[in-house]
Amino acid sequence: MKTGDQMCLTIGLAQIAPVWLDRERTIEKVIAWTEEAARRDCRLVAFGEALVPGYPFWVERTDGARFNSALQKTIFAEYALEAIRPEAGHLDGVCATAARHGIAVYLGTIERARDRGGHSLYSSLVFIDAQGHIASIHRKLVPTYEERLVWSPGDGHGLATHAVGPFHAGGLNCWENWMPLTRAALYAQGEDLHVAVWPGGARNTREITRFIALESRSYVASVSGLMRREDIGTGVAGGGGRCEPGDIGRRRFLPGRSGRRVDRAAGAGRRAARGGHHRLPARARRAAQFRPRGTLCPPRRDPPQGEPQAPDAGQHRGLNYLTRSRTSVSRTRAAGLH
Repeated sequence: MKTGDQMCLTIGLAQIAPVWLDRERTIEKVIAWTEEAARRDCRLVAFGEALVPGYPFWVERTDGARFNSALQKTIFAEYALEAIRPEAGHLDGVCATAARHGIAVYLGTIERARDRGGHSLYSSLVFIDAQGHIASIHRKLVPTYEERLVWSPGDGHGLATHAVGPFHAGGLNCWENWMPLTRAALYAQGEDLHVAVWPGGARNTREITRFIALESRSYVASVSGLMRREDIGTGVAGGGGRCEPGDIGRRRFLPGRSGRRVDRAAGAGRRAARGGHHRLPARARRAAQFRPRGTLCPPRRDPPQGEPQAPDAGQHRGLNYLTRSRTSVSRTRAAGLH
C-alpha cells in the first residue's frame, strides 16, 4: 500500500482448481498464487470454498447417500486423510508466505478438527493476517444439501472481522452468505469489506454479491473455486465465477468462467453505520462474541400487584443500537488483471 493510497486496498481473487484430494500439492498452489497476488501489489488474497483439498463433488455423482457403501467409505476416508489440521502445521507454509510478503489470506479448507474428536470434517474459512498468524477459523454453520453427508455443522466462534488496511474484513462460506443473521453478526462488528467464498458457479454469486453490497453499504468480493474434468481425471466439472460490486452495489466485474488467474480490484474505504440494530438470537450473539454498544431499553420491572401489565419498551430486550461515525472517501478505482 503506497503512502498516497492509505484509504485503498488491492485484493486478489484467486480462482484456481485444487489438486483434488491432495493437500500438500494444493497448498503448494495456494502458496504460488499468494506470491503472485503479492507481486501484483495485493494486500489481501482470497481463495474459494473448500479449496484444500477440494469440494466433495463425488457425493451427488456416486450415490453418496447409499448406506454402508464401501465406495463411499473409501472416498470419505481419503478425504479425511487429506483434510487440514492447523495444529499439525499443515498451513505453516501459507502463513510464512503471508508474513514474508505482508499479505492477508482468506483460504477455504476442509478441516479435521481435533477439538471435535479428530474425525468430523468442517468446511472452514481460515483467515491468516499479514503477520502470518491464523487469526480465525470459521466453520460453516450449516452445510448445504448433500454436503451434510460429508461435513459436520459448525459454530459461530469464527464469526469475526479483521483489520485489513483501512477496512474491517469478514468472510462467509457459500450459502451462509444468504443467511441474514449470519451476515448481521459481521455487520455488527463494523464489517465494511465482505469476502464470500464459493465452490464455483456464476449462478451462486451473481445476485447475492450485489445484494450484500446494497444491504451492508460495503464492498463485497465473491470468489469461487474451479473444477474441470482434467483436474480430477475422470471427475465432474464445476464452473468458476467471480463478481465484485462497489459499496453501493454497482457491479464492476461480471461473473466469468475462465481458468486460473488472480483478479485484482481496489476500492476506497467508504464507510457507513450499519447492522447494530439487528437483533441476534442469544446463541448467535454469544457465539459471535458480540456485545451491544448501548441500549435504549431500561430494565424490565414487574408492575405493582393488582395492576394490569401493559407492554412497554423494556419488553423489547435485545433491541440495541450501534452507531458509528466514519469519514466518507469518494475516490475509487478498479482494474482486472488476467
